[in-house]
Amino acid sequence: MMGQSTIPLPEHPRPDFNRSIWKNLNGMWDFRFDPNNIGLIEKWNLGETKFDKEIAVPFPWGSNLSGVKDDANIGWYSRSINVPSEWKTKKTFITIGACDWETTLWLDGNLIGKHCGGYVPFSFNLTPYLKYDSDQKLVIRVDDDAGDPSKFKRGHALYGKQGYGNARGIWQTVYLEARGKDYIEAVHFNPDIDNSKINVSAHIKNDSEDILPLSLKIKTDSGFITHNIQIKPGQQKRNFDIEIPNMRLWSLDDPFLYGVEVSFGEDVIQTYFGMRKISTKILPGTDYPYVALNNKPIYLQMALDQSYHPDGYYTFPNDNFIKEEILRSKSIGLNGIRIHIKTEVPRKLYWADKLGLLVVQDLPNSWGEPDKLMKDEIKYTLEEMIKRDYNHPSIFSWVIFNEQWGLYTTNDSDDNNQNEREILPETYDWVASMYYYAKSLDQSRLIEDNSPCCGGLHTVTDINSWHNYLPGYEWENYLKKEAEKNFKGGSHLYYRGFKQDNQPFMNSECGNVWGYKGSTGDIDWSYDYHAMINSFRIFPELAGWVYTEHHDVINEWNGYWRFDRSKKYTGVEEIFDGMTLN
Repeated sequence: MMGQSTIPLPEHPRPDFNRSIWKNLNGMWDFRFDPNNIGLIEKWNLGETKFDKEIAVPFPWGSNLSGVKDDANIGWYSRSINVPSEWKTKKTFITIGACDWETTLWLDGNLIGKHCGGYVPFSFNLTPYLKYDSDQKLVIRVDDDAGDPSKFKRGHALYGKQGYGNARGIWQTVYLEARGKDYIEAVHFNPDIDNSKINVSAHIKNDSEDILPLSLKIKTDSGFITHNIQIKPGQQKRNFDIEIPNMRLWSLDDPFLYGVEVSFGEDVIQTYFGMRKISTKILPGTDYPYVALNNKPIYLQMALDQSYHPDGYYTFPNDNFIKEEILRSKSIGLNGIRIHIKTEVPRKLYWADKLGLLVVQDLPNSWGEPDKLMKDEIKYTLEEMIKRDYNHPSIFSWVIFNEQWGLYTTNDSDDNNQNEREILPETYDWVASMYYYAKSLDQSRLIEDNSPCCGGLHTVTDINSWHNYLPGYEWENYLKKEAEKNFKGGSHLYYRGFKQDNQPFMNSECGNVWGYKGSTGDIDWSYDYHAMINSFRIFPELAGWVYTEHHDVINEWNGYWRFDRSKKYTGVEEIFDGMTLN
């Protein structure tokens, strides 16, 4: 059951995990701000209070596309839903792709559930409260208060880099779906191209007292592969291998996806995977480690992608725009993007899978100190991000921290009564533990503990990455010195007690925008960019670069494109006849 084409973002938000019986709830909802936090006292949750505004879901309040100005920290949403009687034999869930930050939901005044977090999806079971073929009132309260220390202040609520526009309230698609009474929670595919097989990890919600069949039907470019197993009563997880003969590998030039239908009892989902391998390999003829795709070293030419839209902030206006974002990157010769401290919308990852573009996915950061609440929030979001995005072949690396934001502790100093901020040894030991935890969740990808800048360092990492911004003429000497400092067993860019092993040594943010004092991009871009890229070419010791950035944002004008994605005149073609950004 597809959503109406007149609603925003009507496509299923999860091409990598979708059921055919679903209903898109995007569109106009009744809305009301609650600046004095009286809604619960006055029982707005009962659905009888008139809300004075309308908001376009799933655009965050305050964005132009939402139609609502940012006037308070608490907002209430309301609309009617009608679940058809054909769904009676199923369980009906509501899923919200992402909502920032504390979300509480009622149906006809009945409390359904509460979720805390701003970047990952969550679902509630509506089945016990449904009146089929009847209109029912759905009410959602979102508390995004960033300043009340008695609640969940931004000290541990992950916030990322929302200075370009806050993702307040609902900012990803809301939908209903019908699941089986026993259903699939996740299916993760681990491609093993060296042995021509795929390892499948099925996570299931299974309360049955009977043996239930689990079946996979894999579409290849020449037919189908079917695989059937039996799930024991109450069994919640199952791992097994399936041979993939005549493999067609996923690559940047041929991003082939194997479509999969997975059936468990009466529950059926559609998903996909790509047969590809992420590893590190020595560049032939050298002793320099590189990131490898399908056992072949690849020189990474990437852009830092803030992934913002001037009118939708975290939310793009339509699916074609999302697709064009990937095409834009490929059009200038990039082979990857780094999604910057934002958990990306799944459809953008889908288009990266479909069109062939590599992705580094950052975990959003907090801006507080690394106390227990913050650590718990980091762990939860990391788990859910990897769980959701596991099957995207485009993702080759997870980054847990960026520029050590959220890792500093303020200590009282005796000098002039000033406070000092430092990263404590126990904190970077915890960062190392988070690397190992991420590795336990996903051994098929590379993990970066921290993408360091400004004095920050590594603990344990699969990529020895670093940031810097310099004028074009300084890059060659700088890179020469960096290459000389980097070697196996060395301690350059590592905290005390940690050392370089044999990881690729590469830049993860570069440019000239901050290389000149006071500049936000108003420089001779064509000269500086040309000089910087030529300098990188001189040193094969470096396995690649991440240019900052894909597009301008409100206070940084160093993008390949303007904020609205219109083209810039770069002047590159004036340097040499026929030269382009490619």
